[in-house]
Amino acid sequence: MESLDQRIKRVTEEEVFIEPYSMAWPSMFKKEKEHLLSCFPGRLINRIEHFGSTAVPNLSAKPIIDMLVEVTSLDEVKKLIVPHLESLGYEYFWRPMGDDNVPPFYAWFIKRDINGKRTHHIHMVEPNFSDWDRLHFKNYLIENPEVAKDYQNLKYYLSEKYRNNRVEYTSKKGEFIKKYTNIAKMYYEKV
Repeated sequence: MESLDQRIKRVTEEEVFIEPYSMAWPSMFKKEKEHLLSCFPGRLINRIEHFGSTAVPNLSAKPIIDMLVEVTSLDEVKKLIVPHLESLGYEYFWRPMGDDNVPPFYAWFIKRDINGKRTHHIHMVEPNFSDWDRLHFKNYLIENPEVAKDYQNLKYYLSEKYRNNRVEYTSKKGEFIKKYTNIAKMYYEKV
């Protein structure tokens, strides 16, 4: 049996690959959203949003659908959702929100296809988590194609430089994401 450290090492060293936008991504999100809502009672899940690059039309991305799931209680997620999704083959991690291994934590799942390729990342958070700011970033990219193009170029560069280091790839995008998330928050608060 694989230890937690071995699992983390395995998933963080998987190849980072960027591909052109696919018209299939929105329907992959919708199908998984329907699946999650059919599995769990409404008292656990409030809303499910598509975020990340696959949610931005015409933006190249890792072909993995990022989903942000608002849950009423992470304790309930651990008791009810984790065992069910793990029984269906989803990989589960209890992840810190930031770079350090300190609270707050959230539930994160990887869904794979029959060939073992990642298809979805499911982030389950409570309503007050800062992850909801990611929707501002997504919307800003949709409304500002020149910024989206800069982000796409950065992702291609980083995916070549950190091909088998997902941690560094993600970390190096952080400054760009933080900058434009802050701009987006100010922009959308004025609108």
